[in-house]
Amino acid sequence: MPVLSTIKMTARQFLRLGEDPPGVRLELVDGGVAVSPSPRLPHSNVDKQLTIIVGAYIKMHDLGLLGGDVDTVLSEVDVRRPDLFYFEKSRAQHLDPSDAIRETPDLCVEIISPSSGVIDREDKFEQYASAGVPHYWLIDPEEKTIEAFVLRDGSYQLAAEGHDKDVVHLPPFPDLAIPLGDLWLPSRP
Repeated sequence: MPVLSTIKMTARQFLRLGEDPPGVRLELVDGGVAVSPSPRLPHSNVDKQLTIIVGAYIKMHDLGLLGGDVDTVLSEVDVRRPDLFYFEKSRAQHLDPSDAIRETPDLCVEIISPSSGVIDREDKFEQYASAGVPHYWLIDPEEKTIEAFVLRDGSYQLAAEGHDKDVVHLPPFPDLAIPLGDLWLPSRP
């Protein structure tokens, strides 16, 4: 009978693995290495368009740092790679650009892919809340929806949502108007 190991990898051990192999993304989840495929076009389009919109707003108002797809240590046994993350200016200055993110982002954004719905809506939802991430956005390119959650008393509460071509205002940027129609791929004829 084979013997199964129950030893968990730590975040420190995981980060020593180096860069991901081509075509996959590695994350550490409860001490185990999770492998996911590279994103597809709808996901990539939302990522780039949202980066343009939110990034321009952050830069114009000198608010902080917008980044994404960087190893982010959430606990001793959890390292995730949010599609986008934001740090307020006062906190961004303390990040080490030569290392993984070891501070809790002020906002994490996940763009749902066909294979990631449960992970983004359940696993990451709980992990980001447990790590104390104050704001979490979930975007579904297939359903053309966005949901913004705010951490209150240790759990996320829905703060705002939008669909299709709505223009939304989401925390932590209440003055930023995000035209959702700009995030989606054009409809096919």
